[in-house]
Amino acid sequence: MLGKSFALSVLSAFAIVAALGPVVIPALLRLKMSQTERTYGMESHLKKAGTPTMGGIMILAAIAVPSLVLLPKYPAVGPVLFLTASFGVIGFLDDYLKVVKHNSDGLIAWQKLLLEFAVTAVFCFFMVREGGAGLQIMIPFTGGKTADIGFFAVPLLFFAVLGTVNAVNFTDGVDGLASSVTIVAALFFAAASFFLGARTEPVAGAVMGALMGFLIYNAYPAKVFMGDTGSLALGGFVAGMAYALRMPLFILIIGIIYLAEILSVMIQVTYFKATHGKRIFKMTPIHHHFEKSGWSETRIVAVFTVITGIAALVGLLAM
Repeated sequence: MLGKSFALSVLSAFAIVAALGPVVIPALLRLKMSQTERTYGMESHLKKAGTPTMGGIMILAAIAVPSLVLLPKYPAVGPVLFLTASFGVIGFLDDYLKVVKHNSDGLIAWQKLLLEFAVTAVFCFFMVREGGAGLQIMIPFTGGKTADIGFFAVPLLFFAVLGTVNAVNFTDGVDGLASSVTIVAALFFAAASFFLGARTEPVAGAVMGALMGFLIYNAYPAKVFMGDTGSLALGGFVAGMAYALRMPLFILIIGIIYLAEILSVMIQVTYFKATHGKRIFKMTPIHHHFEKSGWSETRIVAVFTVITGIAALVGLLAM
């Protein structure tokens, strides 16, 4: 049993987002904080132009409140909350620039990467020097055995954090997809934290509750999008929890959908350049390939969430 703190985190975060929705969404509409759809994207998504974005601020608020309240009792929540909030702020800046300029560019690539690199560096410093969590990592399917990877811990941490954050960002392209998949991932991390005695369950519960509340407004047809404010924050949460539990390798299991999304983009771009214009997928990230193949958004969300659920069970067995 995960305990009262976990349950309170879930319920309070859910209530915060559910209550903020009727206030924040109209405010975003009045401020014209609306999504600008790329003209070369999915044709079926053009009707979504004008849907308010930056709804991730509701998610961030709902995660922060219960996590900060329980922080004195659960100090292990701190680094995870830091990574979640910091990447959420980067996403907010990106969203804000998109809205102000009324285009889909936002932060310039090098600006975004520099900010992400700086946040990851701070997190790395704390985890390696203070907690040592970056040095000892659990090896899947070994009965919980860990390995000290020494010097390789730092480059692995940067690769895992930055890769995960951007992979989750790619997943946010269908109504309710990133939220639904990450709810399952958060439940896995909460269970893992409980079994390992890591005491990071409250922040996982807050993420679950916040996303369940957000689905009230983000499930198809979405009334609001989380934007990079939400998707980058969720990526920070997944990476932060994985390192707090010494489980970065488990991201390859529980994050199978995130991995498929970012790999599909990398494969498509590489193949396109190598063959001078040929494609493997109809469109990437891969959820758009299935849309082009005739799948509805709700079917994609359902199937991808079920896959993540199966991956979570495999992850528990791998512990």
